[in-house]
Amino acid sequence: MPSEKDVIQSLRRVVDPELGRDIVSLGMIKDVKVEGERVSFTLELTTPACPFNAQIEREARQAVASIPGVRDVDMKVTARVWSARPTSPEDLFTNIKNVVAIASGKGGVGKSTVAVNLALALAETGAKVGLLDADIYGPTIPKIIKITNLPSRSLAGKVIPATTFLDVKVMSLGLFVQDDSPVIWRGPLVAGAVKQLLTDAEWGELDYLIVDLPPGTGDAPLTLAQTIPLTGVIIVTTPQEAAVAIASKALRMFSKLGIPIIGVVENMSYFECPHCHKRTSIFGSGGAKAAAKSMGVPFLGELPLNPDIREHHDLGTPIVIAKPDSPSADAFRALCRQVAGQISIIAHAKMSSESKNSD
Repeated sequence: MPSEKDVIQSLRRVVDPELGRDIVSLGMIKDVKVEGERVSFTLELTTPACPFNAQIEREARQAVASIPGVRDVDMKVTARVWSARPTSPEDLFTNIKNVVAIASGKGGVGKSTVAVNLALALAETGAKVGLLDADIYGPTIPKIIKITNLPSRSLAGKVIPATTFLDVKVMSLGLFVQDDSPVIWRGPLVAGAVKQLLTDAEWGELDYLIVDLPPGTGDAPLTLAQTIPLTGVIIVTTPQEAAVAIASKALRMFSKLGIPIIGVVENMSYFECPHCHKRTSIFGSGGAKAAAKSMGVPFLGELPLNPDIREHHDLGTPIVIAKPDSPSADAFRALCRQVAGQISIIAHAKMSSESKNSD
């Protein structure tokens, strides 16, 4: 008859493709029980959005089923998002596992579009997600996504964030400034506003807080880095050489701050004809991928230029919600899986470093 030891040994043959270690040593196997010819266990994935979840699940089930004497495999699959951001005893945000900044070197590259659809795609997987609009000069998030519940005040005096689709929590200056008058502030006021939006909110437990930064390399990203340690930053660019060059400068700025680069994503990468499905690279192609390779950071993928994305943002229903079966929505979900996978890699490196230091 099979034993628990046999089960564990078989599962050691299953390796997480991203982390390069077996799922037993990664702590992903829980509650192993052997009852005659029946084996039950829990597979706890590192994130519900991992791009290799299906492969790991399949290989784990096959590994146990191949043990002589096993006739029935009962595998329960759960997910627990790993925290990849550095923490300290003074950390006021221990309930936020990961803070991901969405940045660009210049405006007009669709950074907010990426932030909103990434947040929704992560929430679709079952993760707890928040969305912070840190673009003080142009807080567009409330205009491109419908708010289902406005912010309110808790008994403790904190601000309960607004909510949108899939219970994503939202904080933005645009929720508190009702008119269209421009925000004419100098750097210290911008930094203070970003810090207040972050610290005054009662975020609760979050797996991911997505932060839409203003374009460029000004006070907002510096304030964020100083207020709450970031898991990493995603750089958004378009294919043009000038846009990629400016995005590369932003990337180097974050690197100098010691913030991990989750990767580079190329937005408006191509237009696909809805009739013949031929792809046309209107703004060129390959620039972001080549830049990511030259700087040794991950390339997270290409996102399409599609009128539907703009149309549904104007209606407040991002493409992931409005047309969930569309190729555009699938592109954002692919980005979501890449981002979640890279965060798991950063988290694993952090845990390994902490383990070595404790030894």
